[in-house]
Amino acid sequence: SLLGDAQRDGAMLALGSRVTGGEVRADGIVLQVSSGDDPPLALLARQVVNSAGLQAVALARALRGWDARALPQARYAKGCYYALGRRAPFSRLIYPAPGAAGHLGLHLTLDLAGQARFGPTFRWIDDVEYSVDPLDEADAEASIRRWWPGLPAGALQPGYSGVRPKIHGPDEPLADFRIDGPAAHGVPGLVHLLGIESPGLTSSLAIAEEVAACLA
Repeated sequence: SLLGDAQRDGAMLALGSRVTGGEVRADGIVLQVSSGDDPPLALLARQVVNSAGLQAVALARALRGWDARALPQARYAKGCYYALGRRAPFSRLIYPAPGAAGHLGLHLTLDLAGQARFGPTFRWIDDVEYSVDPLDEADAEASIRRWWPGLPAGALQPGYSGVRPKIHGPDEPLADFRIDGPAAHGVPGLVHLLGIESPGLTSSLAIAEEVAACLA
């Protein structure tokens, strides 16, 4: 529905179009856009919002003509989920208190069919990849039994994984979302969204309002 609203107001969605670099100029921001085997396209934009998620810092550095020295280092944290091989005796989500780096520990999520999944685990990684790590059952089961003592032994099965964009390291304080607009870097019409991890999707409309205010 949001896409429909945007298209009604003149927006265009271009899938499969990769921004490989660009340049900040006096007349706007030129983006180099590649799509399949077609020659790269140079697109001159008056305003650019960099919301590239895991690649947001890399994309910001790929733009020439502005001072990128204040950008944080991009880091990645991987989390894996594991499914319960039987019906769970819960009807609500369960979240332990957050720990180091904002990590929630192994919490319980339920899909629309009532299938229970536990996760995420937490591991710093150097490169983005989505394999599901082998489960350390002893540690995982001990973590879950803090709030569900009745977890059957060996009941967890590999599920799926995800990677979060981090702008702080393992031994650094937890960093909040970072929205770098013209007031931060001095480039009119340019906004970088950095470290937008969970709950970035839940907060997306509030983030959009902040971006709009930056560009007003």
